[in-house]
Amino acid sequence: MSNSNYSIQVIERIACLLDTLSSSAGTSSLKQLAAATGLHPSTTHRILNDLAQYRLIERVQPGRYKLGLRLLELGNLVKDRLSIREIAIEHMRALHHATGQTINLSVRQADEIIYVERVYSERSGMQVIRAIGGRAPLHLTSVGKLFLSVDEPKNVHSYAMRTGLLGQTPNSITQLDKLERELAHIRQLGLSRDNEELELGVSCIAAGIQDDTGKLVAGLSVSAPANRLRDEWVEALSACALRISEALGFRSSTKTSMMY
Repeated sequence: MSNSNYSIQVIERIACLLDTLSSSAGTSSLKQLAAATGLHPSTTHRILNDLAQYRLIERVQPGRYKLGLRLLELGNLVKDRLSIREIAIEHMRALHHATGQTINLSVRQADEIIYVERVYSERSGMQVIRAIGGRAPLHLTSVGKLFLSVDEPKNVHSYAMRTGLLGQTPNSITQLDKLERELAHIRQLGLSRDNEELELGVSCIAAGIQDDTGKLVAGLSVSAPANRLRDEWVEALSACALRISEALGFRSSTKTSMMY
């Protein structure tokens, strides 16, 4: 075996052991790790000893192991350098290709959402009114309502008091009780819609993007002329939002603040 092939094999074994340890809620024994990875116990023991020297794993008691704090340190460095825009853009392009519609990435800032990225083309059939960096009230947008849906009820009440729930179209939600019913519906579905509530003629569907802790950090939305919005886009939108979330470290087993 060449040196390069041997190095690749070692890396694959290390990755396999780390993946196996990460799937365990507690500690794992040498025997369990060897069985799960298909490695010989002596090979497993040798690799684990090397990983322990670099604090990538910890030996908590004789023959039992767990992930090490060095991985946490490295993970935090990676997390600090992550850009949701950079991670999301290729997924957004794929969703635009699948739907032919405008795809928006938005984040919350105080009582508004900010559009931080967008993918569209002439075939989207819709003029983009709010540019990247543009803002809109939470209660008038599909992504904004996602963020309100994970707020405590008292915080939603405070938002309503601060903003007055001012509307911009005849479809805008301007009453607190109606907004609360809408947010309950969003929590139930895990998706949010804007039915010409911000701009007449424009409707949106949004899904949440979550980080490694399950916190809602952004929203992904499909915008289209109101008469062209299709329910069949929901599956592609949800799958795209999940892929971006997973790239941020989210796992479906993570306790989520979205309450889906």
